Amino acid sequence: MRRMKKIITALLVFLLLFCLAACANMKNQQASQESAVDLRTGETKDRPNGIGSEKEKGDGNMNVGTFDFEKKSVLLNSGYEMPIMGLGTYSLSHDTCVNSVKSLLKNGGRLIDTAYMYGNEDAVGEGVRQAMKEFGIPREEIFVITKIYPSQFHDPEAAIDMALEKLDIGYIDMMLLHHPGTGDVKAYLAMEEYVRQGKIRSLGLSNWYVEELTAFLPQVNIVPALVQNEIHPYYQEQDVVPFIQKKGIVVQCWYPLGGRGHTAALLNDGTIAEIAKAHGVSAAQVILRWDLQRGIVVVPGSSNLRHIKENLDLFGFALTEAEMQSIRELDRNEKHDWY
Repeated sequence: MRRMKKIITALLVFLLLFCLAACANMKNQQASQESAVDLRTGETKDRPNGIGSEKEKGDGNMNVGTFDFEKKSVLLNSGYEMPIMGLGTYSLSHDTCVNSVKSLLKNGGRLIDTAYMYGNEDAVGEGVRQAMKEFGIPREEIFVITKIYPSQFHDPEAAIDMALEKLDIGYIDMMLLHHPGTGDVKAYLAMEEYVRQGKIRSLGLSNWYVEELTAFLPQVNIVPALVQNEIHPYYQEQDVVPFIQKKGIVVQCWYPLGGRGHTAALLNDGTIAEIAKAHGVSAAQVILRWDLQRGIVVVPGSSNLRHIKENLDLFGFALTEAEMQSIRELDRNEKHDWY
């Protein structure tokens, strides 16, 4: 009888411990899910500091949208990490583009932005392949973004296949729709299929704002990992950026230095020049660092090898909140392109 009681007591203790462990595991899973991105709604939860906040840097485990300034990367909602600074290739001719891409990769940069409309996807691919061979850089370290244009939306499969062929780097890290247009949902859904095939890893949009995103997102299955828009101190999108980031989507800026024909005015702005002098850096570095501290990925375009190297050197200084506010006050809502 005593032996039976001991057996029953042991079984009851075992069941109690099993139930407590199961409850703890369920609670941890629920907490993890609540802090992640809901890929159906695109909303981030439990993120009081906002996407890209430096407060979250160094937590050990990266969260979606969090900029890791030590690794110089951000975790996308697709599960892939993307460098937070790189090179834009708009208007670069073939040989210039190849050399610029190689210079970026030689100096530690790993993010390259191109597009069908730039006419240099083949040059980007050539630069990547040469750099991999000459500098021993693994393909997995390099992140290439390209875009398909609205004129291609009627036959997106052909457009995607063409990009894959021109780049010739095995797969495309991220493909964007260049801007809204007739058939954009159809084109995006086609890109989703290439994600399932492993030929594209992440998807995104370029030149999509609050109204466009609100209408577009319910019609697709994969929430974009990135939205790329014109952003610079004279056109800051102070409402659009947090709207996008709240959805667990990373923001990237084109024309970070104002764009061709406007760069000189921006780099010579008195406020920016004063901040640059205080830190012993260039005006361009101040602007790019300002973007990073807002949680915005930068891809400044350049064919100047010295500037390409300088544009990567953004982590030896930090802007104070007062300096961030001074640049914030430069906003003129002055857009420099029609997109």
